[in-house]
Amino acid sequence: MKQIWVISKRELQSFFDSLTAYIMLIAFLGFSGLFTWLYGSDIFFVKQASLQAFFGVAYWTLFFFIPALTMRQFAEENKTGTIELLLTRPVNDWQVIIGKFLATLLLIVIALLFTIPYYITVANLGNIDHGATITGYLGLILISASYVSIGIFTSSISNNQIVGFLLALAIGILFHFLFSFLAQAAGGIFSDVLYYLSISTHFESISRGVIDSKDIIFFFSIIFIGLVSTEAMLQKNRS
Repeated sequence: MKQIWVISKRELQSFFDSLTAYIMLIAFLGFSGLFTWLYGSDIFFVKQASLQAFFGVAYWTLFFFIPALTMRQFAEENKTGTIELLLTRPVNDWQVIIGKFLATLLLIVIALLFTIPYYITVANLGNIDHGATITGYLGLILISASYVSIGIFTSSISNNQIVGFLLALAIGILFHFLFSFLAQAAGGIFSDVLYYLSISTHFESISRGVIDSKDIIFFFSIIFIGLVSTEAMLQKNRS
């Protein structure tokens, strides 16, 4: 556990050293703030004490931001050869993978923490559903963790960051809206399967304040598959 925390701190520090963290935080808060408070179906347009507008914006913003954060995790180290140096230290593959995974997820959690004033402001404007708000944030964290695991995997495939970014985006498109779109055209059990594979199906359920075991299992399954695939790729690259 100590090795994982050391790697996480190193990776998180690298985000701030390279200005990546500051750019991500400013861009995320800028986009979420604009569309939550000022533009389109914002809080004042809806006229309800709810953060559903923010959750809808964050749902799409994180979809694009996370591949940009994860694309360098292994691709850069594969390109420079530092991954070999890292793996020769007294750490195993899983400690490196979990460390990088947690560092990226922590950065996203930090970004979400900066939006707590949104919650406080809306709560002062009316009777907000605190339960739905908490589960909405939980849903964003689960989505983020899922996309981070996918992004780390695609980053381990190539030493080109752009390739890692595009692959993560392509896989994300499937889960983000393509499965849901195809489910509408399909029928029977095939439609049910496609709806289950759609992230939007599970996020909408959680953001409404409903925590179902099938939603939690879905997200943890994606996280598990992404991390296991990354470990397999590291083993393949090493052999």
